[in-house]
Amino acid sequence: MVQRRINFSDIIPGTPLPWDLYSIEQSGEPLLRKGQLASDKGQLKRLLDAGLYVRDEAPPSVLHLLNESNHRLERLLHELRSKENAEQELRAIAAEVLRAYELNPDIALACVLLNQIAGTYAVRHCIETALVAILVAGGMGKSRQETLLITVAALTMNVGMLRHNELFQNKNTPLTSEEQAIVRRHPEESAEMLNCVGVEDQEWISCVMLHHENDDGSGYPGGKTGEQISQNAKLIGLADRYCAHVSARNYRRSILPDLALRNIFLEPKSPIDPVLAEQFVRQLGKYPPGSLVRLHNGEIGVVTQRGRDKDGVQVHALRDSAGVAIPAASLAALAPRSTSAPEFAIAESLHEDQVGVRFSMKNVWGDQARL
Repeated sequence: MVQRRINFSDIIPGTPLPWDLYSIEQSGEPLLRKGQLASDKGQLKRLLDAGLYVRDEAPPSVLHLLNESNHRLERLLHELRSKENAEQELRAIAAEVLRAYELNPDIALACVLLNQIAGTYAVRHCIETALVAILVAGGMGKSRQETLLITVAALTMNVGMLRHNELFQNKNTPLTSEEQAIVRRHPEESAEMLNCVGVEDQEWISCVMLHHENDDGSGYPGGKTGEQISQNAKLIGLADRYCAHVSARNYRRSILPDLALRNIFLEPKSPIDPVLAEQFVRQLGKYPPGSLVRLHNGEIGVVTQRGRDKDGVQVHALRDSAGVAIPAASLAALAPRSTSAPEFAIAESLHEDQVGVRFSMKNVWGDQARL
């Protein structure tokens, strides 16, 4: 059993506790129970100063935390207008998404490409966008507080067209002029909805309002240009675009990560902030975790870890050099391949149907990727 100490920042006063909380002693009943409202700040501070702990039966799972966050976010967004403490709940979900990312960034990014976050596309896409934005924000040295702001803005960027989103994503014909108008209005409607439920953070509202604006004025809803658009809004917008590219639709395959990166940042149709473009390319790379690839020795595998300095990325084989699928029971025992070695260099990216192997993330990444 693992004991993890809880800090004041982990608890939102007035909201139900997500765990039983214990003193440092290994035995005895919890001092505060899961579901109890942490409303007495004085009592809470005294207990936290003395030491309050969560008893984790197993190390936290990134995939489990992201799926739980998605479930909470979907329910909250659909009930948003009836919630009295929506801002606190949204910030709590953002903190949990950031926590999942911090536990293992490579697993969190792999969940995006391997479509492992359960739920409707409309909500899942917001969490995936948040994860990519967190990655880039970290590369830019943004503070944890600013990263949490970016995260909560990404989670709420599309709330204004939530009821339309699934219909739009499932269409295999072009949007009508009326549907295009809904899309172009959704940043304003999302910002208005957040204002209506009591969100007062103007930087949060601004990021939601501006995340589809472009430096050259070709964006929407206001045709803003250059410095009229905050860097964080641009960051969210680019993460949104990248995640949309690498997600499959019913009318097309997903776009391979290296091609998506080239289309958006290396061959842009409109000007992109060069600082952000450099950071996206540097932090994601051509083959982020979750990319399916063929190696020069003929093996087919999944990228499990980003490269460090001059080291290549790490790849876990799923098929051997003869094309034979590796049994699930043997996957965990395989040594990772480093693409810095010539025989393990990546020859090409692959789509899921080209790989033809279904695998559990836990068998590749271990217990932190369990469902």
